[in-house]
Amino acid sequence: MRNNAVTVAAVIPLYNGAPFIREALESVLSQTEPADEIIVVDDGSTDDGPAIVEEMALSHPITLLRKPNGGQSSARNLAIQHTACSHVAFLDQDDAWYEEHLEILKRPFTQGHVRRLGFVYGNLDLIDRRGRLVQQSCLDEFLSPQPKRSLRDCLRHDMFILPGATLASKQAMIDAGLFDERLSGYEDDDLFVRMFALGFRNVYLNAAVTRWRIYSGSTSYSPRMARSCMIYFHKLVEMFPDEPRVGFLHVQTAIGPRFIDVLTSEFITASRSRDEERLRRAWADIQEVIPVMAPKVRRRMRLARPIVQATAHGPFRSLSRRAMRYVARDVLKETRELRKMRQWTGDKLKALLAPAAVTP
Repeated sequence: MRNNAVTVAAVIPLYNGAPFIREALESVLSQTEPADEIIVVDDGSTDDGPAIVEEMALSHPITLLRKPNGGQSSARNLAIQHTACSHVAFLDQDDAWYEEHLEILKRPFTQGHVRRLGFVYGNLDLIDRRGRLVQQSCLDEFLSPQPKRSLRDCLRHDMFILPGATLASKQAMIDAGLFDERLSGYEDDDLFVRMFALGFRNVYLNAAVTRWRIYSGSTSYSPRMARSCMIYFHKLVEMFPDEPRVGFLHVQTAIGPRFIDVLTSEFITASRSRDEERLRRAWADIQEVIPVMAPKVRRRMRLARPIVQATAHGPFRSLSRRAMRYVARDVLKETRELRKMRQWTGDKLKALLAPAAVTP
C-alpha cells in the first residue's frame, strides 16, 4: 500500500473520563506522525469530560460527537462510520500513547509487504492510576501468544490485542461487522477474532506504544462484564462449532477450557471474599459452560456438584473451592504448565542455548 493511501483517525470513546481525557488527547496531539482526524465520542457522560474536550477543540482539530450512553462498542462504531480515513487508531480515555505510536503502527501498512493486512498492534507499558510505571512491555508476561497465527491462539486465551495499541483498517472492520454492541467487555477480542477468521492478516510489533492504565475502577468484574462474558462464550460456540470428522475441536479444546479457567478463578475469588452475589453468578455461568467440555470434565462435575451446592455459602466454603479445582484440574494444570514454559522464554532460553564459554 502506498504511503499516501494511509490516513488515520484517532478515536476515543468518552464516558465520565474527566480525570484522564486531557492526558489522552495530549498524547494524540503530540504524535511524531500526526493523526489526520481526532474524534472523541461522548457516550452520555455526566461529568466535565465533554467540556474539557470542547475547551481543547477551540485550539486543536478535535471533533466531538455525542450520543446516549450505549457502551464503548457503540461509541467506537459511531466514530468508524463517521470518519473518512482509511484506518482507525483507538485510545481508551484513561490510557495514553507514546509519541511514536502512530509512526510505528503505520509502518507495516505503508510498506505494503503483508497481504490483506487488517490490523497492526504493539506492546504496552503498564501504569497505575497516577501514571507511574508499573511494568514495561507487559504483554511479554501473558500466556496469550503474540502474534496470532492460528484460530486456537485466538480462542484459547484472552487475545490481549488492546484497541489502544492497535491500528486497524476501517474497511476490514466493516467487513467483519464492526464491534458487537451487546458486549461491554470482550468486544475487542470478538472483533479481532472475526477479522482473523475472515483471512485478514495481523502484524505484532514488540515495542511498547501505549501506556495502559490499570486501577480498581477499570478492572472490576461487574454484572455487566459477566453478562458480556457469557454472551461472548455462546457467540464463539455458535461461530466455531466442533467438527470432529476433520479434527476441528474448537469448542471442546479451546473455547470451553478458556471460559472454565476464567469462571473457576472468578468462583474462587468470590468464595474467598464472601461475595455471595458474585459467587452465585459465577456458579450459574459455570453450569452453562460445562456441557461443552470433555466427557471426563462433565463426569467430575456430576460428582462435585452436590458438594459445591452444599458448601459454597456456608462455613465449609473451602470445600466448594476444592471441588471446583477438581472439576477444572486439567484446565488449571495446562495453565500452570504454559506459565512455566513462558518462564523459559526470552533471556532464560537464550542463556540455555548459548554456547558454553571456553576456558583458556
